[in-house]
Amino acid sequence: MRTDSEIKKSGFDILNRNLGMVEAERFITLIQREKFDYTKWRENLFDGLSGQEISKKAMELQDTLKQK
Repeated sequence: MRTDSEIKKSGFDILNRNLGMVEAERFITLIQREKFDYTKWRENLFDGLSGQEISKKAMELQDTLKQK
């Protein structure tokens, strides 16, 4: 199991790679500023989508990331 520090570093690396440093820091600031319940947000993230539709969206995202 990874330490909290390793998880935080990995998370920031992912944000930085996908958003850039400025927008990654802005994202973190926005999340800290709001009363944000990640678990509740995730509950509705895929509402109305079938497993096939979720898979298709994941594959499309993966293709997009490969192009970067």
